[in-house]
Amino acid sequence: MDMDTEKKIEKSREVIREAFEKYGRDKIAVAFTGGKDSTLLLWLVKAVCDEDKIPLPKLMFINEGHVFEEIYEFVDELTEKWGLDWDEVRNDDVLKQAEKVGDMVRVDLLSARNRRELEKINFNGKEFPFEPESYVGNHLMKTVAMNLYLERHDFEAVISGIRWDEQESRANETYFSPRKDPGHVRVHPILHFKERDVWGTIMDYNIPYNKLYAQGYRSLGAKGTTTKTTDVPAWEQNLEETTERAGRRQDKEEIMKRLRDLGYF
Repeated sequence: MDMDTEKKIEKSREVIREAFEKYGRDKIAVAFTGGKDSTLLLWLVKAVCDEDKIPLPKLMFINEGHVFEEIYEFVDELTEKWGLDWDEVRNDDVLKQAEKVGDMVRVDLLSARNRRELEKINFNGKEFPFEPESYVGNHLMKTVAMNLYLERHDFEAVISGIRWDEQESRANETYFSPRKDPGHVRVHPILHFKERDVWGTIMDYNIPYNKLYAQGYRSLGAKGTTTKTTDVPAWEQNLEETTERAGRRQDKEEIMKRLRDLGYF
């Protein structure tokens, strides 16, 4: 572990502590996806909580409707190992009509809230195919599901594991980012980590990671639209000269920019 990475870890811990001081443990949710970034984030949050002798905050696991089985297995393993307390966040109103990717969802059968959310993104069709990583799918299954959860529990802050180098749409994010509808603050403790830093920290500190990364996956999204471009383990790939999200939908960057304006990560 070089000194630069140690300084990055310390900076992350400072951000987490500041969040606890500002909002209190009971008013904070931690976003956890089972991916490398959110696992590193959780490890950092857990380290602060263990050191300060306070329980972990509630974890928010967003199920967008097509999750890798390996992700559930990994989350279950960590739950047992680290004593996690997490809620699965879903848009059940949409999932009532969608048993699998490609199923058609009728707008007139959706709740008033979901219909309003479709109007918000200027969707005026009568139906749409269920696809979690499309623009409509991302908004309903991630943004709306998350916002409904935050509204129900009245959280004041959400700690998430996004990074500046991960996507162009996140390059201007700040450690503490106020949001509206519902009003809360996004806290981003690992913004300054690069992908190489994430893997270096995971390896040096023996942090658990999802086995899909050992199979060649570099970024984990919805099962149906996430592929791998090689069988080489993620941490052994050319992280500096290749794209982290090459195995994801290639319109994801534009989608993320639009979703950021609507309140997603």
